Amino acid sequence: MIENSANVLINIYNEIERLLSNNTIQVSLPQDIPYGIQFNVSQFTNSGVLRIYLNKKGIVKIDFSQINQETFRQRIENIINEHQVKLDAGNSTKANNVVINSDLNYEPVIGIDESGKGDYFGPLVTAAIYVSKKNKVLLDNKGVRDSKKLLDDKIIVLNEYIKDVCNNQYTVVEISPEKYNQLYDTFTSEGKKLNTLLAWAHAKSLEKVLLKVECNKAISDQFADERFILSKLQERGKKIDLVQQHKAEIHTAVAAASILARARFLEKLKKLSDEVGFNLLKGASSEVVSQAKKIVEIKGEDILKRIAKVHFKTTKSVLS
Repeated sequence: MIENSANVLINIYNEIERLLSNNTIQVSLPQDIPYGIQFNVSQFTNSGVLRIYLNKKGIVKIDFSQINQETFRQRIENIINEHQVKLDAGNSTKANNVVINSDLNYEPVIGIDESGKGDYFGPLVTAAIYVSKKNKVLLDNKGVRDSKKLLDDKIIVLNEYIKDVCNNQYTVVEISPEKYNQLYDTFTSEGKKLNTLLAWAHAKSLEKVLLKVECNKAISDQFADERFILSKLQERGKKIDLVQQHKAEIHTAVAAASILARARFLEKLKKLSDEVGFNLLKGASSEVVSQAKKIVEIKGEDILKRIAKVHFKTTKSVLS
């Protein structure tokens, strides 16, 4: 199968995988078949195989015939047919109401994302990664997607794969809780907000990748005024077209960055856990508050500055 055709099919697979996963249907990684790909779908006792292929006229088709349970097959057809999704502007192919990008116009891009922003314990981590057209196909085939939709074990495996495929054309910037708290105090004392700190961290990651590769475009989630990031780069003579959009993780490069960032966050959270003797919880739930209270009882309030983001409202609950 030629590369452009493979890209078309993988884009359709990625969108179907997202739609079905959102409806609690398990989707396996795709396997090559003549003129297409296939993958398993399952939910409870129901299971079957979906196939995406190019017919003799070069038209993309989705084959539901290998799902024997009629109710389950109809449910999957309805989910796919009820959603019309356009991944990007440009050339596209339509099949069963799924609109996908053929990737004919794909340009290399740097994806940027962060992890730990909503976690009370642990560092803030940002990552940036350059993804070429060839590497995009490899990452898509491997199942790279938004880290929030992956289990920790899968994130760790994909983290190693991404690093191998992208051959050091990435960077990961880790801000320890202690450093994070110092930076937060500095930024707020200057009248700046948390988003400014996040933008600073994103700019740092992007800058380091631009020292390794030349690229004209970067994509990140929309959370701050992009002028701050661009101004930090321009101070060092760097120029780039920065695109910020909601749910930017639909782009392979941003999804890959999210995995790199999350893997480092998990690594450092485990290290902090070993140091304090508690298996530190993720997030900022009531369970996190209870755990933090136990830690403070044993080790004192000062420990929070070393293991947690103390500006969270969580801290007030812990110390009340």
